[in-house]
Amino acid sequence: MNVTQDLSFIHLIENASVLVQLVMGLLLLVSLMSWWYIFLKMFAVRLAVKQSEDFEESFWNNSDLIKLYQSTTAARGDAGSMGRIFVAGFAEFVKLKKKQGMDNSAVMEGTRRAMRATYQREMDNLESHLSFLATVGSVSPYVGLFGTVWGIMNAFRGLSNVGQATLAHVAPGIAEALVATAMGLFAAIPAVVAYNRYAHDVTRLSSRFESFMEEFSNVLQRQS
Repeated sequence: MNVTQDLSFIHLIENASVLVQLVMGLLLLVSLMSWWYIFLKMFAVRLAVKQSEDFEESFWNNSDLIKLYQSTTAARGDAGSMGRIFVAGFAEFVKLKKKQGMDNSAVMEGTRRAMRATYQREMDNLESHLSFLATVGSVSPYVGLFGTVWGIMNAFRGLSNVGQATLAHVAPGIAEALVATAMGLFAAIPAVVAYNRYAHDVTRLSSRFESFMEEFSNVLQRQS
């Protein structure tokens, strides 16, 4: 028997039971999806950070809020999350200021509500797919372990038809089963690392947006 050929990775997958192959296929699909979301989230977070830095610089270097509002509105999607929060707040502030009989506290409260609603939408967008990465990181090892347990059970059941069990009889079945665990870990580890990293980045962006809303509210209150 050619042990090297029998215990090669491709050979182990091809000779695994149907259920174990289904588990491996599911883990491979989940791993590919998680890597896709990892790269999408990486570019999205980097873009959000850069756009926030650019807008903050424009905000503090521009004393004319009307011109900043016009330029940010014209930029549309390139304005970034912080820019859209600014646009929502300033537009609501101007609209409420034009109404008769509204005191400054009511105007500022409406402005904060408009910014908070936009902030929540932006955070929902930034947090998208993070729950998928968390699920992959927590569930994949158990799915792989299920495939391993099932494969080992089949390996030991096969020994009932063998008069004398040797390592040559046991090793291929156990190796096939352990491939499922390896694939589960391969899917889980990058997902966990990416989730922790991006969850931290999104939390920092959230704090940054909240600080900006407070500072912008103070600016508007002074001008009103």
